[in-house]
This record gives sequence, C-alpha cells and structure tokens, in this order.
Amino acid sequence: MVVTGAASGMGRATATLLARHGARVSCWDLNGEAIEETARLATDAAGDAGEALAVVADVSDSDSVADAHLRTVADLGRVDGLVNNAGISLPAALDSPEWTAAWDRTMAVNLTGPANVLRTCIEDLCRNGDGRVVNIASTEGLGATRYLSAYTTAKHGVIGFTRSAAMELAGRGVTVNCICPGPIHTGMTAIIPDDDKERFARRRVPMRRYGDPAEVAQMTMSLLLPANTYTTGAVLAVDGGLTVQNT
Repeated sequence: MVVTGAASGMGRATATLLARHGARVSCWDLNGEAIEETARLATDAAGDAGEALAVVADVSDSDSVADAHLRTVADLGRVDGLVNNAGISLPAALDSPEWTAAWDRTMAVNLTGPANVLRTCIEDLCRNGDGRVVNIASTEGLGATRYLSAYTTAKHGVIGFTRSAAMELAGRGVTVNCICPGPIHTGMTAIIPDDDKERFARRRVPMRRYGDPAEVAQMTMSLLLPANTYTTGAVLAVDGGLTVQNT
C-alpha cells in the first residue's frame, strides 16, 4: 500500500490507520524528517499487525516516483493499493507576478503527481485484478474560491482523472475512486485563525465544525478494502454537509 503526502495531516492519519489494520504501508513525502516520524507512528500503531516504510519522493518527478516504487517493492512487495494524497496550495491572484509559478508547481504536484504514481504502480495494481486507488481531491474540485485558481483547477482535474482511470481500469479489476475533503484541520488550514474557522463552520458547514484527518482516513480505508469490489469512479465528499447545504 502506498500513501503519498504522508508526512502530516490526512496522509499521516491514513498511513497510521492502514498500518493499525494490518497493511504494509509505504509512506511517501518530500519531507524526510517528517516522513520518518510518520513511519514510526504507523509502526507503533500497527504493533504486530502491519508494517510501515518511510520513502522520500517527489510525486511531480517521474524518476523520483520510479525510485520510490522500486524501494517499496523491494521492501514490502507489490503495490496493491494507492492513496494519492500529496498536494500543495499556493494562493495567487490571476494578475499577480506569482501566479505563473504557483500554477506550474500546483499542477505538477496536485495533478501530474497522481498520474505519475498511478502509471508507475499500474502493473502491480492490475496483476491480481484487485487493485485499489483512492485519489484525494477537495471540495474545491466541486466549487471554487477566489485566489485559488491553480488549486481549484487541479482538484477539478483530479476528479476527471479519477473518472477516466476508473473507466480504463475497470475491466482489469482495479477500482479508482475520489474523496473530496471539505474544511479539515491540517497543515494547509493551520494558517487560518481559529476564530475565522469557527465562523466559517457555523455559517457554511451543517455539522458546524472542521473535520479531523482521521475522519477522512476512515473513508479512504473503506474504499481500499478488498471487499469493496463494485464502487469505482465515485466522487465522495467528506465535508460535514458543506456541499449539499443550500442556504
């Protein structure tokens, strides 16, 4: 099992949960120190059940992804499940000088990254006709926010990529699904003042709070289960009801 962007937040919560339930998890991230910590936490959570490996990888670089895959296979065996969680958010106004760099880097990590990893792992996933892929998008892929044009566009793209890959791989027994987290307490949202988070949640989220990374991890794990054989191409919001609220 591979989890990208596993150094913190939803990626760390997912890797730890999977290991606790007996998975052999390869934790990928650019942050070497933090990914080692994730692997330690996952290993501790697993006890004698699962196993965790820390791998430094840049999902936007196909060579780095290939190296990470080789190490994963050598240490843990073939990849039978993949969680494409790695992502960045670089706000920039359309007319700002920072926009081009923000666009290029965001697309490379958030959209090309999942494609790089899936393409690299595809033979493993298809080998036994039971591979599982979960791509992490965002409720930004179902709507839009000012000054996040690169992030929003990439997350819309992740949804489209999920649907296309699901159709292409369905005949080979591989399911490909997408989760769209809403407001979640992660490093990406840590810069938002607590008072602003509270006001937003009261106004926009029917459950009136931000979610926890562990709540997203639970949905991710459910889509990775071997028994989940007939759900593919699905786009599931984990957002406390944000996207269905009319007022």
